[in-house]
Amino acid sequence: MTESTEKSTVTLGQGTGPLRGVKVVELAGIGPGPHACTLLADMGADVIRVDRPGGNLLGGGAGDLLTRGRPSIALDLKNPDAVETVLHLVETADVLIEGLRPGVTDRLGLGPETCLERNPRLVYGRMTGWGQDGPLAQSAGHDLTYIATTGVLNGLGQDRARPHFPLNLLGDFGGGSTYLVMGILAALVEAKTTGQGQVVDAAIVDGTAHLATMISGMLASGSWHEQRQSNLLDGAMPFYALYDTSDGRQVAVGALEGKFFAEMVTRLGLDGVCPGQYEMERYDEMRDLFTKTFASKTMAEWAEMFEGTDACVAPVLTPSEAASHPHLQARQTYVTHHGVTQPAPAPRFSRTTSTLAAGPAASAGQHTREALAAWGVTDVDALIEKGAAFQD
Repeated sequence: MTESTEKSTVTLGQGTGPLRGVKVVELAGIGPGPHACTLLADMGADVIRVDRPGGNLLGGGAGDLLTRGRPSIALDLKNPDAVETVLHLVETADVLIEGLRPGVTDRLGLGPETCLERNPRLVYGRMTGWGQDGPLAQSAGHDLTYIATTGVLNGLGQDRARPHFPLNLLGDFGGGSTYLVMGILAALVEAKTTGQGQVVDAAIVDGTAHLATMISGMLASGSWHEQRQSNLLDGAMPFYALYDTSDGRQVAVGALEGKFFAEMVTRLGLDGVCPGQYEMERYDEMRDLFTKTFASKTMAEWAEMFEGTDACVAPVLTPSEAASHPHLQARQTYVTHHGVTQPAPAPRFSRTTSTLAAGPAASAGQHTREALAAWGVTDVDALIEKGAAFQD
């Protein structure tokens, strides 16, 4: 974990990643939309964030990691001059990203049809929970309700009585922003070939369902059961599960392959005692044996014993502990940037290395003058005088 020292400027978008030169207009939202723009900015895109006057919904500052890496301008999109300003930005942009309810950008005069008229090669990214159409398109929702509706939540956790949800990582950022970015990048490649842009409709329900493609296939073939803790990867197997340690912590055991299972058993000192890996009628015995054995030492003791082996046993670390793990330190998976420990950009590129922007996340309208000027808007003071734009 190191203090980052990048010299790039958030205002001019001088990123070093493979998307350097790609220009993105972000209509401010929360959750997966901002995360998608963070991914693009981390990879070098020049993102300009259009905030509402009065405040960044996520707060800004060093601790706001979902709006890092780009400047903020504040525009009142109920003002026709502000809308025209966004359309001016669209004319030279490669991508526009919005995460409002279906129909809102159209009513503002910033819908896909209008924007593509101004810039036919524009990739127009739309991030919603339910998608642009369907019976629930206009309904409110959040990560939890989206993953519940897709059927994916039902299989999460090792509690047969009720499912458990993984924060908002699966829907918002797994099925949401990740799929939005994937779609945008694919559309950019196609637009470069044809000169024509298009709309990318990224719905959390669609992406989350797609993440579960393997499970859908296993269910169709009869090799997956919908009752929790009944399958290979959901805790039914005692060699793929979590175990408590003597200090009230946990270790994760993922010894699926036979050779890994054998090494784990040997290192636990259970050769000749542990049932065979696929003696399913003895799984209760195996689980009890692992439970008692792992409860005999602390998590740190088990971590030291298994570190670097092929036994597939790892300590369950907190985020702050993970940032100090020797492997993640060696890779600089986490960095300290402006006093905040945070994940470094991912994935990694051999030539066009991604870097974090120099400054922390902007407050709403912090860069209105300089960012609009950098994008070719020449009458910023007049926009501010008219109440269409605001400078923090």
